[in-house]
Amino acid sequence: MAIAPVYRALPHLVLASASPRRAQLLQDMGLTFEVFIPQVDERTIVAPNHDLAQVLAQSKCRNAQATHPESSDKLFLAADTIVVLDGERLDKPTDAHEAKTYLRRLAEGIHEVYTGVALRCNSNEFVFQSLTRVLFSQLSEEEIDYYVTTFAPLDKAGAYGIQEWIGLVGIKQIEGSYTNVMGLPTEALHRALLSFVQR
Repeated sequence: MAIAPVYRALPHLVLASASPRRAQLLQDMGLTFEVFIPQVDERTIVAPNHDLAQVLAQSKCRNAQATHPESSDKLFLAADTIVVLDGERLDKPTDAHEAKTYLRRLAEGIHEVYTGVALRCNSNEFVFQSLTRVLFSQLSEEEIDYYVTTFAPLDKAGAYGIQEWIGLVGIKQIEGSYTNVMGLPTEALHRALLSFVQR
């Protein structure tokens, strides 16, 4: 796909993430980029739940820029998504049992999805965060079991992908950005990228 005309003045873009969903969203936006995976131990980074996503994104972005062999004049993009239910963070589940436990809990009410995004070119940095509130319908054990055994919830915060089957049949309402729940708030990112074009 050719780059969208509005992005032609952007510096060379580097996605500092191994997420196939973020890469697909960038492609769908009409962006061209390279992938460079940062080396950050997320367990060593401590911040309140409402700040953690953007703190992690900033750490990943800075790490990628510092370790990339040719970082000068390149625009680095990193993101991180966390799911919070009743004040508790639901990270990527460690196994199918934990994934099912998460989904049972999520089906009981509204949870919050935070995605932090960091952009950095040379010493110029911009960090922001988006919040989406998600309401699941009640889920049966059959529905939960089907999703966990058929799809790949273990690589997703909160044990689900909104773009997958569970999102199609189980999510009753969202307040905020849909793509934010996928892992990248594309509308807000678009505006942030345009600000880099205009500098």
